[in-house]
Amino acid sequence: MVSISTLEQEIKNTLSPFRFQHSLGVMKKAEELATVYQVDVEIAKLTGLAHDIAKEMSDQELLLFAKTHHLDIDPVELAKPTLLHGKVGAIIVGEKYNFTKEMQDAICFHTTGRKDMTMLDKIIYVADKIEDNRQKVPDELKELATQNIDVVLKYFYTTAMEKAIRKDSLLHPLTVEARNSLIIGQLRKEKE
Repeated sequence: MVSISTLEQEIKNTLSPFRFQHSLGVMKKAEELATVYQVDVEIAKLTGLAHDIAKEMSDQELLLFAKTHHLDIDPVELAKPTLLHGKVGAIIVGEKYNFTKEMQDAICFHTTGRKDMTMLDKIIYVADKIEDNRQKVPDELKELATQNIDVVLKYFYTTAMEKAIRKDSLLHPLTVEARNSLIIGQLRKEKE
């Protein structure tokens, strides 16, 4: 697998300075969360660093890549192709850097979430939202991520849903599934 320093240089050459700084921030936050939640730190750092590798591709590039790689494109992604950057990025890191399926999945679902997320999925999703370059995220939420990542996930899922309703915009069905899955898991724990 690729080294962090090699990947960092390639990401720096691929993305804008703004997006590169964000990727470094996600890598750092993923490292912190991986330590707390006992996930392989190296894996979390690589995944966090590469999570937005396809973010700055144009809508046309994303759609063409998805079609040539026979990816399923759902109606929401067709209407809003930027959502494909996770799926496309997952393929890129698999082909180019031999990322594992778990790492690819965490990149694939870092924007939408999914039901039954792995801890690496959760770490990358949350790290993307709370990395230190994100000024509008309350410090209490960043701290809570180190104590109960599921509460923070539910907060971001709910916020995404509220924002979509408020702006009368699309919401990916995987986000609804992810939130419901999390709540079902919480209800099961309460019954035990």
